[in-house]
Amino acid sequence: MEQTQKKVMYSAVQPSGNLTIGNYIGSVRNWVGLQQEFTGIFAIANMHAITVRQSPAELRRRTLELAALYLACGLDPEGCILYVQSQVPQHAELTWVLNTITYVGEMERMTQYKDKAAKHADNINMGLMDYPVLMAADILLYLTDYVPVGADQKQHVEIARDIAARFNNRYGETFRMPEPYIMAQGARIMSLQDPSRKMSKSDENPNASVYLADDKDTIIRKFKRAVTDSDNCVRAAEDKPGITNLLAIYCAFAGCSLAEAERAFEGKGYGDFKLAVGEAVADKLAPVQAEQRRLLADKAYLNGILSQGAERAYRIARKTLDKVYRKIGFYRGE
Repeated sequence: MEQTQKKVMYSAVQPSGNLTIGNYIGSVRNWVGLQQEFTGIFAIANMHAITVRQSPAELRRRTLELAALYLACGLDPEGCILYVQSQVPQHAELTWVLNTITYVGEMERMTQYKDKAAKHADNINMGLMDYPVLMAADILLYLTDYVPVGADQKQHVEIARDIAARFNNRYGETFRMPEPYIMAQGARIMSLQDPSRKMSKSDENPNASVYLADDKDTIIRKFKRAVTDSDNCVRAAEDKPGITNLLAIYCAFAGCSLAEAERAFEGKGYGDFKLAVGEAVADKLAPVQAEQRRLLADKAYLNGILSQGAERAYRIARKTLDKVYRKIGFYRGE
C-alpha cells in the first residue's frame, strides 16, 4: 500500500530568554505529540534573536541550551529536523528576494514591530522591521503546511501567506500556502501577576512567569504569589481569571480535566490549591531539567545532532531556493 506523504509542520523559537511553562504547554509539549503525524522541522531562530542586542557568548550558550531542552522534552532527532537557523544560509537569501515583493506599509503595521520598537526605541533597526519577511522565508523554504502558533500570533502566518500568494501570482506556482495550527487546550497561559496578559519569557516582573529552568522552590514560591481573587473558591469563571489560569496550568501538568480539577479542590482554600499547582509543575519539570543537564554535559553529541539537522534542512532549503532563483531569472550558469 502506498504511504501518504506527511504534512510539514515548521516552528522556530528564539534562543533569547528562558522558555516559560506557557511555551512548554502551548508549543514544545505538543510538538512531541505531533512527531508521528507530521514531518516536524524545528529551528533555533538565532537570526531573529539579533534584532535586539545580544551578548555573543550568551547567544551561543542559549542556543545549545535550547537544543538540549528540545531533546529533553522528547523531540526525536531521527524523527524530526532540529537545526540552528544561521547554519542554513538560504534563510537570508530567500529573505532578500521576498523583500522585493513586500511593502514597507505592511511591515510598519505588524504588531510585533510596533511593540518591539516601543520597547527598544534606541535600536529600531531594519532587522526589527524585516523580522516578518525572515519569518516568511523560514516557513516558505520548507513548503510548510502548518505553523503551530498561539491565537495571538496568526498575523505572522497571514503575512507569510500574503507574500507567498504575491510571489506565486507574479512568477508561477512556487510556494505552498501555510496554515496556522492552533492548539485547542493550553495554547494561551497567562501571567501569574496579571492574568489579562499572556505569560512571557521577557516579562520584567520575575514573579509573572514560571520558567522551565526554575527549581522547585522557585516554582512553588511564584505560584504562592500568584494573583487570584477574594472568594476562595477553586472554580473556572470569566470573573476569576487568575484561578482559571491556575486551573489550566494544573490540568496541563497533572493530566486531568477541568471538571476533575475542580472536584479535587472543592472545599479547599487557595493556599492548598496554589501549592498543589506548584508541586505538579515542579514534579513534571524535574526529569526534563535533569535530562537537559545531562545533554549539555555532552556537547559533542549536541553538536552532532545540530550538524545533522542543518544538513537535512539545507538540502530542502537549497531545492526551494534554486526553484525561486530560476523563477525570478537569476543566472545560474546553466
